[in-house]
Amino acid sequence: QVQLVESGGGSVQAGGSLRLSCAASGYIGNRKCMGWFIRVPGKEREAVATANSGTGGTYYADSVKGRFTIDRDTLQNTLYLHMGSLKPEDSGMYYCAAMPAHSGAGCSRLALADFNLWGQGTQVTVSS
Repeated sequence: QVQLVESGGGSVQAGGSLRLSCAASGYIGNRKCMGWFIRVPGKEREAVATANSGTGGTYYADSVKGRFTIDRDTLQNTLYLHMGSLKPEDSGMYYCAAMPAHSGAGCSRLALADFNLWGQGTQVTVSS
């Protein structure tokens, strides 16, 4: 079973930047849609950004548009989230996830329920 492992989280001041990485332990090139999600205490997990390697499309939650960039290195089996102009409300546990192989219909809708492979998460804390 392929596993996803996130890294790159940490503590940063508002206005700062971080780059999150999600490394797959094996081949996931046939999983076209991958994404990043955030969970904060007391709230449901929410989508931050998704990327469809089949179409080249990237999709973002309104709250991060213009500040975050998702990209995927398919050769390295790694997904990234470049986070800029960070705000305290960006704090939370960030998870990467992948949809089933060859599936991507829900990618543009940031459809959390369509993802079936999840990492353990990496914590991001942004202080004001």
